Amino acid sequence: MSLKDKLDLQRLPRHIAIIMDGNGRWAKERGQDRLYGHHEGVESVRNIVETCAELGIGYLTLYAFSTENWDRPVYEVTGIMELLVNTIRQEVNTLSKNNIRLSVIGDMNMLPPQAQQEMEEAIALTSQNTGLNLIMALSYSARWEIVNAARKIALDVKNGALDPAAVTPEVWEKYLCTTGLPDPELMIRTSGECRISNFLLYQLAYAELYFTDTRWPDFRNEHLYQAILNYQTRERRFGKTSEQIQQNEEIIS
Repeated sequence: MSLKDKLDLQRLPRHIAIIMDGNGRWAKERGQDRLYGHHEGVESVRNIVETCAELGIGYLTLYAFSTENWDRPVYEVTGIMELLVNTIRQEVNTLSKNNIRLSVIGDMNMLPPQAQQEMEEAIALTSQNTGLNLIMALSYSARWEIVNAARKIALDVKNGALDPAAVTPEVWEKYLCTTGLPDPELMIRTSGECRISNFLLYQLAYAELYFTDTRWPDFRNEHLYQAILNYQTRERRFGKTSEQIQQNEEIIS
């Protein structure tokens, strides 16, 4: 039986988030420039996006470029931005044909003008699609997002548009980049690092975390199936006891 056949299609995570790590190290291990790894990583993106769409996953968030990544060598940042522009330009029609809707979270104003334009056009072109929601985290930082949300809430309170006593978790979430999106249920990080690295700190509160030594350019559908199978072995309690979860399942059934 293949890994895919082992999946319980009734217990798939609704939202998967991935930290695509290891492009540079993968390239260096092969005696290549770091940008070579980023180019090869694009094929992994294609494969995983297609696989999630085929499985019927509702939401896929990919951590493509963090706020901290702007501090990398100029040649690498420039190369990544050029790769981003070219990839979006080449893939937007495929996304549309496959009914995939593209959106972005992060500080888009920090992106080069051409990258902003390509992203905006792709978002508009795919906005009516009803299949997989592909969310790209670009120039994104969870701390930036949380501070930005606090600033917006403070401004609304100052202007009398919001009562401080009315600020609940539900209200707070409306000020985040991910407003309207369900929280990720499974977060995958490749390349052996076991940390979240400023990614969706608020939203990952109850996500199942899965770490793999596989470098991102080598990550394919079989690795994704393995991560989902691991996820399906876990009991999601959300602070409750196992007995309470079992009782609720019995009531539902």
